[in-house]
Amino acid sequence: MTSFALAALVLIMLPGPDQALITRNALVGGRRGGLLTLLGGVLGVAVHAGTAAVGLSALLLASATAFTVLKIVGAAYLLWLAARMLWSAVRSPHTPAADEAPVAPRRGAAYLRQGFLSNALNPKVALFFVTFLPQFLSADSGSPRAEALLLSGIFAVLYLAWFGTYIAAIERFGRWLRRPRVVARIEQITGVVLATVAVRLVLISH
Repeated sequence: MTSFALAALVLIMLPGPDQALITRNALVGGRRGGLLTLLGGVLGVAVHAGTAAVGLSALLLASATAFTVLKIVGAAYLLWLAARMLWSAVRSPHTPAADEAPVAPRRGAAYLRQGFLSNALNPKVALFFVTFLPQFLSADSGSPRAEALLLSGIFAVLYLAWFGTYIAAIERFGRWLRRPRVVARIEQITGVVLATVAVRLVLISH
C-alpha cells in the first residue's frame, strides 16, 4: 500500500492537464471554481477506476476502434478548451479590472464538467488503471477486484489532498495571481498545455 501511495502521489504531482485546468479555474472562479474542477476530476478518475475494476477498460484497450474513438473525442474536447482559453488570454489584458478584484465566476456546473470530461475522456488515465495499478495487486489476494477498488480509492484521496492543498496555495497568492496580465499569461500556458496534451493523445498508439 505504501509503495503504491508514493508512486501514485508522484504521478499526481507531475504537471499535466489537471494541474493546468485547476490552476486556471481557481483563478477565474476562486476557491469554488478550483474545488468544483477538482471534484469533477475525481469523478472522472472514478469512472476509469470503476470500469478497470470490472474489466471494461481492458476491453476498451483491446478494441482498436473504441480506443481510437475515445482518443479523438478526448483530444477534440481538450483542443476546444485550449482554443477558448487562448482566446480568453487575448482579451484578458484589455479587460479593465482592479488588481484585487477576482474575475466574475461562471456557473459551477461548467467547472465540474471540465474537470470530469478532461479525465473521463483521457485514454491515458484508462491506461494508468489497467497497466500501472495491477502491478501493486497482491498475487495471493482473495478478491483482486476489491483490492483494485481500494487502491483506486487511495489514488482518489491523494488526488483530492494534493490538489486541495494546491488550490489553497493559489488562494494564498490570489491577489497577485489575479492581475489581468498574470491571468492572461496563465490562460496562454493552460491553452498551450491542453493543446499539447490533445496532440499527444492523438499520437498514442494502440
